[in-house]
Amino acid sequence: MAADSDNTTQASFPLYEARALVRDLMTPDPRIYWLDFLFHITLGWAAFVTTLHTSLFSIWQILSYWVAVFAFYRAAIFIHELVHLERGTFKLFRLVWNLFCGIPFMIPSFTYDGVHYDHHKPAVYGTAEDGEYLPFATQHPAGLIGYVLLSLILPLLLVVRFLLLTPISYLIPPLRKVVWERASSLTINPAYIRKKDAVRNDRYWRMQELATFLFAAAVVASVILGKLSWQVLALWYAIAVAVFLLNSLRTLVAHAYRHENDRNLTLVEQYLDSVNVPGNFFTGLWAPVGLRYHATHHLFMSMPYHNLGKAYRRLAQQLGGDGILQTNRSGLWSALKQIWREAAVASIRKNTQG
Repeated sequence: MAADSDNTTQASFPLYEARALVRDLMTPDPRIYWLDFLFHITLGWAAFVTTLHTSLFSIWQILSYWVAVFAFYRAAIFIHELVHLERGTFKLFRLVWNLFCGIPFMIPSFTYDGVHYDHHKPAVYGTAEDGEYLPFATQHPAGLIGYVLLSLILPLLLVVRFLLLTPISYLIPPLRKVVWERASSLTINPAYIRKKDAVRNDRYWRMQELATFLFAAAVVASVILGKLSWQVLALWYAIAVAVFLLNSLRTLVAHAYRHENDRNLTLVEQYLDSVNVPGNFFTGLWAPVGLRYHATHHLFMSMPYHNLGKAYRRLAQQLGGDGILQTNRSGLWSALKQIWREAAVASIRKNTQG
């Protein structure tokens, strides 16, 4: 019955009507991008400095720490927008983002470029070639916990990748291929192998890689020489862990994660396997830069983040009765409980059948 219902929804889904309704919302406004990013990256670094210079565990230090976490988190999520912007545009914005956010947090934009764009392709989405998809809802729920806990060591893995593997791979050329394929992509699928041509905008990725190595080496050397306090590294790590934890939880509710074979999904099926959490102001804290409308984003992947909310509301008001609202979740907690529940049921079913 569920499969029949899904097929009916896909057949009746008003895709052409939806496209017509949002056609005027596809152009990004550079002013919004610049103001949003510059405000939050400045706020993040100001809060970072404040956290370093306030009394340990004081209310002001705790407050400034969380301001830094959420400000840096929002600034970092612009890496998602960089993937989808028209090729060759926003070049200065990309450079500034890398200098003040991507490189300091060792997530230069090339680590997401190409990789995420492939995630939207019908021939890739949900298959073994998709680095951003695992069928969490059909596996043991322990996989959900493991994925979130990985955030605790992810900053350390990034340090190893850029501070150690980068210079070593310069000296050992065969290692370059391995580093590119297995250690140069922000993904959730540990088996993902990055293809040689998985680059869309960041043709100068080698310069980003070198700059990230030089930045990390300079910071570590400054700490060793006493020019910077070790607290700088500790705070950087603490903020990075919190940012990755937030993003891991957001990622778990970005999709339903029910697809567990290599059958290609249509655009409508991608949408129905994705999630919108319209929510409120607080939703924007854990799903910033339009990511609360992730299902809508999968319908219109080139739509700028600042128009996704408007597009969602138009579709909900005018086409809400035809499957548009089927992807909605009421909040982070309810969405996490749903995927946990589905994973637990699937695990029990597999054990019973086994």
